[in-house]
Amino acid sequence: MNSIYFKNFMATASVVLASFLMLGMAFVFMGRYFVISDARSNMEANAEEISRAATSLSGGRLDDWDMRMTLSMLSQGTGNHIFLCDAQGYVVSCSDMNLACEHMGRQVPASYRETIRLEGQLRQMTTLADFYRESRMVVGRPIQDDRGVLGYVFVSKDATDIMSAYGTFVYVFFLTSIAVLSIAMIISLLFSKVMAKHLDEMAIAARKYSHGDFSMRVSTDDRTDEMGALMDSFNAMADALEKSERTRQDFIANVSHELKTPMTTIAGFAEGILDGTIPREDEDKYLAVIADETRRLSRLVREMLDMSRMQEGYADPKNMTDFNLNETVITTLFSFETRAEEKKLEVDLKLPEDTLMVRANQDAIHRVLYNLLDNAVKFAAPGSVLSVAIWKQQGKAYVSVADRGETIPPEDLPMIFDRFHKSDRSRSLDRDGVGLGLYLVKSILDAHDEDIAVTSRDGVTKFVFTLKLTPPKSKGEGRRAGEVRK
Repeated sequence: MNSIYFKNFMATASVVLASFLMLGMAFVFMGRYFVISDARSNMEANAEEISRAATSLSGGRLDDWDMRMTLSMLSQGTGNHIFLCDAQGYVVSCSDMNLACEHMGRQVPASYRETIRLEGQLRQMTTLADFYRESRMVVGRPIQDDRGVLGYVFVSKDATDIMSAYGTFVYVFFLTSIAVLSIAMIISLLFSKVMAKHLDEMAIAARKYSHGDFSMRVSTDDRTDEMGALMDSFNAMADALEKSERTRQDFIANVSHELKTPMTTIAGFAEGILDGTIPREDEDKYLAVIADETRRLSRLVREMLDMSRMQEGYADPKNMTDFNLNETVITTLFSFETRAEEKKLEVDLKLPEDTLMVRANQDAIHRVLYNLLDNAVKFAAPGSVLSVAIWKQQGKAYVSVADRGETIPPEDLPMIFDRFHKSDRSRSLDRDGVGLGLYLVKSILDAHDEDIAVTSRDGVTKFVFTLKLTPPKSKGEGRRAGEVRK
């Protein structure tokens, strides 16, 4: 029995035992009270019945033979001892069938008769001043009519008989309790074993996770209770940890690769210049390559710093402002004027007639636009059209950036926003990129709780993203400048 199983079973057993102990104590005290109370109630009913019978049937003659037969039959039916005494306390009739009954002619002490006269009844555990050899439960009632008190009726029962009934009750209770407790222990044992199995699995899995192995999963057995929910959550956590670890390893591998290539180039050309392997007349050319690779390293570091800064504060509400989206797009486009002219690109800009105000981190949105336009200019075919459009639709601002050139392979589209991902098209054309631009775009928009979509077909690659509008200050939705491709 493993420790989890044992501890779980012992905890359950302790709770069950404590519950039964408290229940048993309550039943013992309540049972005793119930048995004594039931016996007393039965005796009081007998005394009341005999008092009425003695008044009405005997005509006031308490020593009547019929009355004595009545007492005997009641005594046999109830197990109670009954006797009648006159107003002076002398016993005149008894339930004993023996004519020479030892009780006949004896006098009940005046103190008991006085109690009945004053209180209307007597209820005591007593021997009636040695009237009985043993202590008995005694109930007394007056026998009276219009003339006054004719006598008294006394009904008694041996305390041993009462406790015998109580003992039977306790015996049955404890037998039942032991049976129920045994069943509860067996069920607890089985339940603890089932629970311990899954807890052991989770403990083993957790130890493997601590050593970096996230392959193990806990079998749920299609359970729908709380344990099933816990196991589902545990497996979901394992999936998230495995994905995070895989992402971390990919990130390290990609960063290492991106750093290794330029550093190898820089080191190789620098050593060639220093040891004379590279001719002096070619040094300027290779120094230019070293400079390009150094700038590439600088861009990689800058992109990673921007990514870290984005995660820390781009979506901070303190950095959110209302700004003119039209102006931001135009200002960002000016940054690519020279590059667009070099590739003879025609810029098709469609803006709404009204000022379009949005609420976001302006620097972050500028970075989104810059990265999308940088990709569009980089991959657009020379002499083609670069399209930028803004419009309002269903309470959102939409921005699209499209270029015409080689399309992105369909299998690469789902991964286009991953860190360090480059499609085959990018690898052949983009020698300077580090694969973080679109990841930054997606991360910034995710931080703003906004969406971005990409389509690439028929020679047109189009990115469309959304932004929250500032509460409107002018009527109308404005002229829609384009269509969204899903």
